[in-house]
Amino acid sequence: MEPLGLVVHGKAEPFSAALRSLVNNPRYSDVRFVVGQEQQEVFAHRCLLACRCNFFQRLLGTEPGPGVPSPVVLSTVPTEAFLAVLEFLYTNSVKLHRHSVLEVLTAAVEYGLEELRELCLQFVVKVLDVELVCEALQVAVTFGLGPLQERCVAFIEAHSQEALRSQGFLELSAAALLPLLRSDKLCVDEAELVRAARSWARVGAVEQIVEAWKCHALRRGDEARGAPCRRRRGTLPREHHRFLDLSFK
Repeated sequence: MEPLGLVVHGKAEPFSAALRSLVNNPRYSDVRFVVGQEQQEVFAHRCLLACRCNFFQRLLGTEPGPGVPSPVVLSTVPTEAFLAVLEFLYTNSVKLHRHSVLEVLTAAVEYGLEELRELCLQFVVKVLDVELVCEALQVAVTFGLGPLQERCVAFIEAHSQEALRSQGFLELSAAALLPLLRSDKLCVDEAELVRAARSWARVGAVEQIVEAWKCHALRRGDEARGAPCRRRRGTLPREHHRFLDLSFK
């Protein structure tokens, strides 16, 4: 009878370092991405991405044919966040930063990387502050991250005055704002809450006007070509209406 085998492990650090050296390395690369609004070229290795992530397995499909493969365009993910995703896929570890962790979290959710998502959530909770909390709340509401949403709301309740005066508060969507307005634990009086809602509504109204103008220009261009309008923008969400009434009194 053949004796049972024994799994032995070499040193992890040299292995991880070797794989990390391949991140965004054109050597042996067989897939190129054009990433972010700056359209930066990023190199990767098809087999590694496909075996580590179902999203990339579907995206990259079959083996490339002969010649130089066309780049894969991923315009919505910032380059720094995408490189962090690659670092995690290549090494199963990642260096996170406060200024970009929410973008990495967003990419992790969109790409179905559960372990990376949890690492980002743990990091966000550790670095949560007044400047970050509203943006984190928006991400939590957008992607249905209930525990993070609860932590953000609790933080805002404990630091209400600072949070309601932050730029992030003004940029919240109506869906993210409503849990705050429903809270009875905010440490501000009603008058200050109304002032914050008015400021939020004014910013939202300006943004909606800009979007409406963009749609108008786009519609005119479509009509000139005999095509229907491709976008329907510029309509205020129903949740905005009563706050707009407040803002202009």
